[in-house]
Amino acid sequence: MSETRSPTEPARLANGPGPVPDPFAAWSFNDPYSDRLVAFMSEGWGSLPSPGIAVAPPPDILRRRRDALRAELGCDVPALVTSGRAPVRNDDVVYPVRASSDYVYLTGDQSAGGVLCLDPISGQGDVLYLDVPEGRTGTEFYSDAARGELWVGPQPSLEAREQALGVVCRPAAELAGRLAELGGSILSGPPETSLDTLPAGSAAEARRLTGLVSELRLIKDEWELGELRHAIEVTIDGFGDVRTLLRGRSSVNEREVEIAFAARARREGTGPGYHVIAAGGHHATTLHWSRNDATIGAEDLLLLDAGVELNSLYTGDLTRTWPVGGRFSGAQRQVYEHVLAAEQAALSCLRAGALFREHYDVCARVLAGGLADLGVLPVAPEESLSADSGLHRRWTLCAPGHMLGLDVHDCSQAREDRYIGGRLRAGMVLTVEPGLYFQLGDELVPPALRGMGVRVEDDVLITEDGYEVLSRRLPRQIDELEAWCAS
Repeated sequence: MSETRSPTEPARLANGPGPVPDPFAAWSFNDPYSDRLVAFMSEGWGSLPSPGIAVAPPPDILRRRRDALRAELGCDVPALVTSGRAPVRNDDVVYPVRASSDYVYLTGDQSAGGVLCLDPISGQGDVLYLDVPEGRTGTEFYSDAARGELWVGPQPSLEAREQALGVVCRPAAELAGRLAELGGSILSGPPETSLDTLPAGSAAEARRLTGLVSELRLIKDEWELGELRHAIEVTIDGFGDVRTLLRGRSSVNEREVEIAFAARARREGTGPGYHVIAAGGHHATTLHWSRNDATIGAEDLLLLDAGVELNSLYTGDLTRTWPVGGRFSGAQRQVYEHVLAAEQAALSCLRAGALFREHYDVCARVLAGGLADLGVLPVAPEESLSADSGLHRRWTLCAPGHMLGLDVHDCSQAREDRYIGGRLRAGMVLTVEPGLYFQLGDELVPPALRGMGVRVEDDVLITEDGYEVLSRRLPRQIDELEAWCAS
């Protein structure tokens, strides 16, 4: 026996089967280590509590989802849906793993490196290929910084996952052999997934598969609706935490706002579902403001756009704009009222069977009228709304809504005629979020409006006979907002 040893295999990132470069190498046991240390590390370990399984739907719901996808695919080759791996943030630092939403939707699993092999004939043939937890029986549990138990904690066994999720779970190392037997595949998955050992189908096949899963996700089942309701309620609580932070303050830093909301999101779930937009003053005119590093005065508006992502990975997405000091000025009130009128008009046309774009058009019509009322629009609203004009869009900028679910911009790969160009159906959950944004240097608007951005956003469920505002507990009328600030 030699005097020194190295780990038995290269450490792996969470990317499915096959070794890849290890960004943690500098912190692993890369130097040769003695037989005495190997022997010593294998001794004296007692039993540990079984690690928990991530929150997931019941197996019968997961099975129905896979069966629905199988029926839509209608092909004789297996489909692969992958969870992805942790992307590198910088140097040897990686972001936390967040499994792809399609994978989570079909499997309920949140493991990095997982691969679902969807059998084309029957759900009895579906198999989930996962990394086998190393445990403490070899050297990997302390030498593998990407997967070793002493580095990342104990992981559920394949047997525990199989029981919880209702799908056969096999070691990832078996996938290549199984695919060779089957003779072909369609591949779907995030672009950072390593494809070294996964045979990829054509790009068109991959797009078709991804699109079909997006379209299945358009209609939320009862389990999903329960998660979304919870995510939205906790998001509202996070807005309340920010309100408490602001009370009595003459100024506040945007970072404090972000921290207050993120603390709630982290306590109640995985964290924010997307980077918190805590935009004060003229920063509110930057749609995806993310620096959150400036001081906001009491006379300034705060535009807070944020959502809590639960441990199930479903997220809320709400926006409110209100004055840090708790009272709207005359100009602020006027702009806010036009935005709120646009939201209310858009809500009133939501119903099963209505065109999705209808509420887009309604928002545009009300906002164009509001801009004319503010003395900003250089043409009549009717002219601006014509296809060869659209001048009002200088101050509205973005689409006033999108689907919501496992992703904040959910179902984005669905076909045009099933989503943006299609009709609303009961069970869809979407945001309605009109806004007006007057840039600080925009000399075409009155000075009193420059640097003002206002958005109001709510989360809405389409029902058989209309709609339900899931975020209705969060005030949006001006008088209610001011009373909420002071409560």
